Parts: sequence; C-alpha cells; structure tokens
Amino acid sequence: MRLDTGVVMERYKDNIFAIAFNITKNSADADDVVQDTFIEYHTAKKEFDSEEHIRAWLVRVAINKAKNITMSFFRRVSVPYEEYVESLTFETPEAEHLFEEVMKLPEKYRIVIHLFYHEDYNIREIAGIMHLSEANVKVRLTRGRKLLKSVMKEGWTDDR
Repeated sequence: MRLDTGVVMERYKDNIFAIAFNITKNSADADDVVQDTFIEYHTAKKEFDSEEHIRAWLVRVAINKAKNITMSFFRRVSVPYEEYVESLTFETPEAEHLFEEVMKLPEKYRIVIHLFYHEDYNIREIAGIMHLSEANVKVRLTRGRKLLKSVMKEGWTDDR
C-alpha cells in the first residue's frame, strides 16, 4: 500500500510537527523535520501494510531526524524555545503549566508521554515505533507520570 505524498502530508503534518517540536523544542527545527520526513516518504521505495504502518513509519523517521538535529554540533540559529512558548495560546493556565512541565521532562519520558496522550498510540505501537520493549514503554510512562505528578503537586495549594 502506498498513499500519495500530498495526502499523507495533509493528514500527518501537524502530528509530525508536534512530535518534532517535542524533541527539538524549536519550531524552525521542527519544520525542517516535517519537511525531511515527507521528502523521505516521497523518495522511499517502500510498500506499507496499512495506513497505520505509514503513520508509525513517519513517526519513527521524524523522531530519528529530530534527535539528529538535537545532537548535531552546529544547530542553526533559530527562535529560542522560550519565545516560541510565549506565542502559544492555552485554554487554561493549568494547561500551560502542564505543557511547560512536560517539556522539562527528560526526552525519553517526554516522547512516550506525547505519543501516548497526544498521538493516541497504545503501548504496543509506541514500543514498535521506538524500538523498545512494551515493558520499557510502560516504565517510561510510569516514571514520566510520577515526575509530572510530583511537580504538579508542588504547585497545588489546597484552600481548606
């Protein structure tokens, strides 16, 4: 199975951007990852089993490309993370606080939390995408949640 590149881009560009931004913490780099991911899809001579297989492949490619950018010695000058966050709008102050705390998590927890809660992947799918065991994905989710819970509790004040 192979879908037209334009169709795939339209369906998954926002998801790929969110994943890339989650890793790079930079909108310009995330845009580059999106572009590179779809170029790779377009030029790949790969047949896919299903649309879910295409989506998982795109996510894996995007994660790898985003990690390559963050590890490169010469990261291009771009809008700082703090400036980009200021341009975002959130429905509630709590949503903004949660976003900020998720972005402070170590990358290995941040990625699985993003894939699980924002991309609606299940444990098995995340394990396949990230080349981890299902047990390892569960551990990362649990530890990431625990870190978030401890940080969010610190900011919580009970009026009673």
